[in-house]
Amino acid sequence: MKIEKEKMLAGELYDPADPQLCRERDRCRDLCLLLNTTREDQKDERQRLLTELFGKQTDAWVQPPFFCDYGSNISLGTKVFFNFNCVVLDVAPVTIGSNTLFGPSVQIYTATHPINAAERRKWLESAKPIMIGSDVWVGGGAIICPGVAIGDRSVIAAGSVVTRDVPPDTVVAGNPARVIRALPPEASEGI
Repeated sequence: MKIEKEKMLAGELYDPADPQLCRERDRCRDLCLLLNTTREDQKDERQRLLTELFGKQTDAWVQPPFFCDYGSNISLGTKVFFNFNCVVLDVAPVTIGSNTLFGPSVQIYTATHPINAAERRKWLESAKPIMIGSDVWVGGGAIICPGVAIGDRSVIAAGSVVTRDVPPDTVVAGNPARVIRALPPEASEGI
């Protein structure tokens, strides 16, 4: 029989009130609280907290405030940038490639709930992983929904709600986001 964390990571319905999961979220919130009180001149402390939060050394640049559920389910490439007030609900794995930029108030949601109200009353939830490629730019206020994959070198316009996969080398915009143009080959030169 699977424990709740195993169910969560497998994308199955699980109980978010499980004591182990509550402890892990509390740990994450404590680390985010500390991270969110650091200043620009405390880069070493900020990097130490990010390493503890994500569970491995990172060169990510994170502008506080930053919020996530677990931190340990976020995998970052090199030179990732999160602007102010980003939220990552990393109930399922969130994989982010190198040189990817997030504008202010970007929200990444892996968590989801049953559509059926009777099922929701059981207070169970599930999650779907999110994959974001390298050299992606996500504009401010964009929302990335559960289960989405965003291809390399794509641009997500500010305020977009991404509900389905985004092909590489495209610009998407709107709610729901849709492809508004392909990027020319020269846009990815030198990458």
